[in-house]
Amino acid sequence: MKKIWAPAVLTAGLLVGLPSPAQAENVLANAGFETGSLSGWTCASGGSVVTTPVRTGSYALAGGVTAGSTGQCTQTVSVQPNTAYTLSAWVRGSYVHMGVTGGAKTWIPSASNYTKLTVSFTTGADQKSAEIFLHGWYGTGAYHADDVELDGPGGEPQPGVPGAPAAPKLGAVTDNSIALSWEPASGTVTGYRVYEGTALKATVTGTSATISGLAKCSSHSYTVAAYNDVGESARSAPVSGRTGGCVDTGLPKHALIGYMHASFANGSGYVRMADIPDAWDIIDLAFGEPTSVTSGDIRFNRCPVSECPNVESDEEFIAGIRAKQAQGKKVLISIGGQNGQVQLTTTGARDAFVRSVSAIIDKYGLDGLDVDFEGHSLYLNSGDTDFRNPKTPVIVNLISALKTLKAKYGEKFVLTMAPETFFVQVGYQFYGGAGGGDNRTGSYLPVIHAMRDDLTVLHVQDYNSGPVMGLDGQYKNMGGAEFHIAMTDMVKAGFPVANTGHTFPGLRPDQIGIGLPAAIPAGNGHTSPAQVHQAVNCLVKGTGCGSYTLRGGTSPALRGLMTWSINWDHYFKWEFMNAHEPFLNGLP
Repeated sequence: MKKIWAPAVLTAGLLVGLPSPAQAENVLANAGFETGSLSGWTCASGGSVVTTPVRTGSYALAGGVTAGSTGQCTQTVSVQPNTAYTLSAWVRGSYVHMGVTGGAKTWIPSASNYTKLTVSFTTGADQKSAEIFLHGWYGTGAYHADDVELDGPGGEPQPGVPGAPAAPKLGAVTDNSIALSWEPASGTVTGYRVYEGTALKATVTGTSATISGLAKCSSHSYTVAAYNDVGESARSAPVSGRTGGCVDTGLPKHALIGYMHASFANGSGYVRMADIPDAWDIIDLAFGEPTSVTSGDIRFNRCPVSECPNVESDEEFIAGIRAKQAQGKKVLISIGGQNGQVQLTTTGARDAFVRSVSAIIDKYGLDGLDVDFEGHSLYLNSGDTDFRNPKTPVIVNLISALKTLKAKYGEKFVLTMAPETFFVQVGYQFYGGAGGGDNRTGSYLPVIHAMRDDLTVLHVQDYNSGPVMGLDGQYKNMGGAEFHIAMTDMVKAGFPVANTGHTFPGLRPDQIGIGLPAAIPAGNGHTSPAQVHQAVNCLVKGTGCGSYTLRGGTSPALRGLMTWSINWDHYFKWEFMNAHEPFLNGLP
């Protein structure tokens, strides 16, 4: 039931002439003016930093417009040639302009409240620096700006500027704080600034910081930059963490997850709920499917007797679910699959999705939902290039539906996702909304990002996949340890999203699983147990990684393994379960 995507959709012609992908977010120094000064900026005619009005933080820029000056403020940054960047700023005032000297620019005639301006540009083949500007217009009064952001990779540092620090490491975590530490940066360093997105969270002279005042059970991603009197370094790679105070879902540290063919046999035969071994920690009922592609009305029809002669009654099925739950197991309804195309193109379809999925969960007393949208369920409209702020209705409505379901069922609601690599890791090279290829590439990224605080496990299907480029710039082929290492590392470390200028922050290791076929007939890309164990040992312990270097570091809390499917594993006398369940239990 898992869809195969053909590498032919990524033709060689698509690789020619594309800008290089970005490598880090926001290369501007003092982008939110939170140093309380104009450090990093050069302003004409008395520009200043003010405490009101601000959009976020404690400070914002006030441009010194006069009858003879536009009050321009500029910052020159190092950039990389032939690379896509996105410049944005929140501004208020009259005739406020923003752009790149000699290049792209935009403006707004009037904004009584902070309004976002955005412009994208691509550097020239030999370009190594860019001057960013903000200004008002002659005699129209002061303008204000805050949260200026230039998304893209930093270029070679200016002479005298410190080198970028290595990625910070997580330290002690409480319900409302996260501690970070990092290695000293090269060069002369006055101090370090810790950022979350564009927001400055801490300025310290040492190599550690504790970020306080955070909400409980909330996810955060931080970068660190070094600075001195000459300027600020490029940002470090990000590190992601979550505060404490989360409700325990009851899952083991390392879980075995499998799909049960509950509505069809698929050649492997039907397995009654009561006959599923206790080793399976999450059981996904495959599949809930829509009455039509765009209806949003999901129905779960149990396998008919004509196809599954040994199928149990609804009463026995529900009793089997209760028995699993009494053992601490989780039983979810999985929506979609290869044949269940779900396109929530309207708010009406969104609402129907929420009602119908709720009805299934309530009827069977399930623990949550698995999103297994494949085929053409998700896509990105042209120009929808910011995964953090998607605009395409099928994406926006799905996110809204998932948030509604999570709010309805509360903190113990289990939410998992099973996208193919095409919809996640291929976004490193191609992003559907940016054009130039299949508009489905990377289309799961906005959904994953929007739900990252509520997501229990993301288990990407590391099978039925074409070659995918890893963070080392090399194409990886399914079926061996390196494919699983590289694909999982991308989800943990995060990665630049194609030529959009935005970087997808990595997930926590406890949110990450590896999707595998249970046997050769179950899906292309079957991997031997020895190769799977090598991959997991690399990811968890840092051993057996071969020539690959983990960009996201080791993941001792890696959640575990998912397989398609329990039925196929039963057909092959539980080879997958018997090989991997003891191995997972033996991990630290």
